[in-house]
Amino acid sequence: MQIFIDSADLDQLRKYSQWGIVDGVTTNPTIIFQSQANLKTRIQEICKIVSGPVSSEVTVEDAESMVKQGIEMASWAPNVYVKVPCTPNGLIAARILNDQGIHVNVTLVFNPLQALLAAKAGATLVSPFVGRLDDISEDGLGLLADIVEIYANYGFDTQVLSASIRTLHHVIESARIGADIITLPPKLLDQMLNHPLTSSGLHKFMEDAKNITF
Repeated sequence: MQIFIDSADLDQLRKYSQWGIVDGVTTNPTIIFQSQANLKTRIQEICKIVSGPVSSEVTVEDAESMVKQGIEMASWAPNVYVKVPCTPNGLIAARILNDQGIHVNVTLVFNPLQALLAAKAGATLVSPFVGRLDDISEDGLGLLADIVEIYANYGFDTQVLSASIRTLHHVIESARIGADIITLPPKLLDQMLNHPLTSSGLHKFMEDAKNITF
């Protein structure tokens, strides 16, 4: 499973990239706004840190403008993936961009039928929002499992990106279900690595290491 970071914070991206586990980055207009950066500049900065896919989301709603923005975004760096919403206009834009060789991430997916249509439209990635469904007492992980199964049935090339991740349980179950990619807020990466027995064990080893020669 590939691990993406859902952030536009350059310091965080540099930190976790040093761990050797970052395969890509996802952003959206809210994340870019919170970073207080220019969209183009920030995406290009991210692409210099992370060599894998970097999703940059369109900021318009009509298909023609999405395509225009998508072509522009794809010119910023070779690893930019254009993010479009799962709407009729988003699917139109996804097909056109895909036909031009531009990678597309179809986002805001909340049911398996949307995911099916996104794959049919040529999406490179599809992003079901697991946590947002859980927020309204629906089964986000169930949606993820449905999409993985449907894509396997028909051999779609579209990869399933588990998004809107809230908890370590979401991470574990996304891996069990077989999501191709999971995108995480940075704080969860720290939680994934930390365990009190690792810390106490390391402390004991380091204390004993003082009494040996190297």
